[in-house]
Amino acid sequence: MKNIAVIGAGTMGNGIAHTFAQFDYNVQLIDVSQKALDKGIATITKNLGRMVAKEKISEEDKKKTLANITTYTSIKEGVKYASLVVEAATENLVLKSKIFRELDEVCAKDTILATNTSSISITQIAAETNRADKVIGMHFMNPVPVMKLVEIIRGYNTSDEVTNFIVDLSKKIQKTPVEVNDYPGFVANRILMPMINESIETLYNGVAGVAEIDTVMKLGMAHPMGPLQLADFIGLDVCLSILNVMHTGFKNPKYAPCPLLVNMVMAGKLGVKSGEGFYDYSENKKAEEITKMFS
Repeated sequence: MKNIAVIGAGTMGNGIAHTFAQFDYNVQLIDVSQKALDKGIATITKNLGRMVAKEKISEEDKKKTLANITTYTSIKEGVKYASLVVEAATENLVLKSKIFRELDEVCAKDTILATNTSSISITQIAAETNRADKVIGMHFMNPVPVMKLVEIIRGYNTSDEVTNFIVDLSKKIQKTPVEVNDYPGFVANRILMPMINESIETLYNGVAGVAEIDTVMKLGMAHPMGPLQLADFIGLDVCLSILNVMHTGFKNPKYAPCPLLVNMVMAGKLGVKSGEGFYDYSENKKAEEITKMFS
C-alpha cells in the first residue's frame, strides 16, 4: 500500500496528508475547492518549516514530504489508485454518507474506506456502501503530525483483516492505535465533550469567567490548556455537532449542548477558525501560540 487518498484539505485532512506523506506514502489530497487545497498545502508547508527550524526533520525531508502529495478537486480522479481512502470532511452525517456512496462506486473493490469521524456511527456510514467489511473508523487527534493517538473503530461488519491492517498501518506512521467500540462519541469525545460542555455551563451560570475556569483546569488538573480554550481550538461548531450526535444517539439529557454554545455557533463565533470564540483571536497571537504548544 503506497497510495493513500485523503478527502478534505481542512485542519484534520491536511494533518493526515502531512503525516502519511512524511512516512513516504503517496498521498492524493482531495477537496472540492482548489482554494481549500492551496490553503491545506500552505499549512503543511508551514508546519514542516517549523519542524525544520526545530531540527526535527531536514530541509530535504520537507521537500520529499511535499513531493509525496498531489492535489485533486475530483474524487473519482483522486482515488483512482488508492488502496486506502481516509475521509476527513465536516462532521456531518449527510455529507459523509454522500461521500461514501460515491467512494463505493468509484474505488476499486478491495480499497479500504476509513472515516476520521469523531462521533458518528461507523456502522451507519458503512451501510451506505456495498463493502461494509472494508469500512472502518480512523479517528486522528489534532494536530495530527504531533498527537500520537488514533482511535480505531470497527463497525458491526468490519472484518478482522481490515482492522488488523489499519492497526498495523497506524504503527507504521508512529501512532498509537487504540481499538474502541462503535458507540456515539467513541471514547475520546464521550469523555471530553461533556467536560467541555460542563465548562460552558459553568460559564453560562456565572460561576466563574473564561480565564478563571481554564486556569483552574490547567493548574488544578494539569491540563495543557483549559477546556474553553481547547473548545476554541477544536471549533465550537465541531463541539456542538459531536454533542448533538451523542444526545441523539444516547437519548440522555446529560449530553444536551449548553444554550450558550448553541448561541455562539449561531452567531458565527466558532473559535480560532473564525477569529473569536471564548477568546478573541483577531488582534493577538493566541491562535499561533496554541498551535506552537503542540509543535
